[in-house]
Amino acid sequence: MNSSTIEYLKKNFEIDDKVIEMAEQAEKDAKLVFERIDEIKQINQLKVIKAMQDNKLSDSHFNGTTGYGYDDRGRDVLDSVYADVFCAEDALVRHHIVSGTQALALCLFGNLRPGDELVAVTGKPYDTLEEVIGIRGENCGSLKEFGVTYKQVNLMPDGKPNLEQIKATVSPKTKMAMIQRSRGYSWRDALCIEDIKNIVDTIKAINTDIIIMVDNCYGEFVEEVEPTQVGADIIAGSLIKNPGGGLAVTGGYIAGKRQLVEQCAYRLTSPGLGKEVGASLGNNRLMFQGLFMAPHVVSESLKGAVFCAALMKLAGFEILPSLEAKRSDIIQAVKFNNADSLIAFCQGIQKGSPVDSYVTPQPWDMPGYDSQVIMAAGAFVQGSSIELSADAPIKEPYIAYMQGGLVYEHVKLGNMIALQKLINQGMVK
Repeated sequence: MNSSTIEYLKKNFEIDDKVIEMAEQAEKDAKLVFERIDEIKQINQLKVIKAMQDNKLSDSHFNGTTGYGYDDRGRDVLDSVYADVFCAEDALVRHHIVSGTQALALCLFGNLRPGDELVAVTGKPYDTLEEVIGIRGENCGSLKEFGVTYKQVNLMPDGKPNLEQIKATVSPKTKMAMIQRSRGYSWRDALCIEDIKNIVDTIKAINTDIIIMVDNCYGEFVEEVEPTQVGADIIAGSLIKNPGGGLAVTGGYIAGKRQLVEQCAYRLTSPGLGKEVGASLGNNRLMFQGLFMAPHVVSESLKGAVFCAALMKLAGFEILPSLEAKRSDIIQAVKFNNADSLIAFCQGIQKGSPVDSYVTPQPWDMPGYDSQVIMAAGAFVQGSSIELSADAPIKEPYIAYMQGGLVYEHVKLGNMIALQKLINQGMVK
């Protein structure tokens, strides 16, 4: 940082010399990792551009439709572009998929039938899927109520897939195996593409007909290869995470084998209609442009996560992934071991936001979670996880999960303010 930047930080954000020195050291420690991130960004950016060129993207595709949305060329081309980017046979990209959870639920309900078995092969899925599956809650129309049975294979103590246990658990009744790529609210590394390939190869060696679904949330464009390129049959995610590039204002996507995607479309609309309906209402341009920006934005958020890791390590906190680790999602976990430090960190991230910086987040009973959750998010799009945010369940060992950041400088500032808050409150010496 040059002298004018340092003076601005001191004067306008009340950052002291100690935090500035730690931030400068953190950037030095992260330099080689930043270079690796830039290399991955380049290949992913080229893939997106090529997909748009191959599908002859035109400004006419940005026009919206109303009503039933018949013959919406922009919507159809967007599906084709996503399919090409993810090396899939087909894709379903819609602004009226309201979240990543709904995109995943479409995959599950669209392709599972009464009597089928679902096996989660990477441990307990993300909290919001528990009621979808039927692990928690009653009379909510879960898979369990529709006669779909469920099994679970936990990860090994080192966070790697338990391939031998997967072999022992998958049965002739198994219709679908579900993989969660991201760490969720778990103290583990995200599954890298190599891990996913190992799971795919293990299951397909038993039965090639088992559908392998990957929850790809937080993982898009983090590596050079996507799960569909190593044998996953279907993937799903949210447009207010990585692939929306911070521009998509809502939505979700599904990509994979054509028949499986079609079944999801029937679940989204109705049998017989599928992908042929659904007015785009003028959202196409933002979803195209967001996808175009996504590789760059993901790289910015990744650099922010690496900076957070380096800075919090210098401050004496336990971090995961480590600074040098190969990453497969945009999340950085920091273990605080007490509620006060956890809350202070999240409040500091909020204070560094461009939106709602004056708000002080507090833990609350958030729907879909089994404990109170604190969420710091000063975003231009409500709930956007590709914009800088930090959230955590208020339970031991009090881990904060920080993700996102449209620009690296914002993530850097948010973490410096958070560290300053911890120092000011005597939580860091």
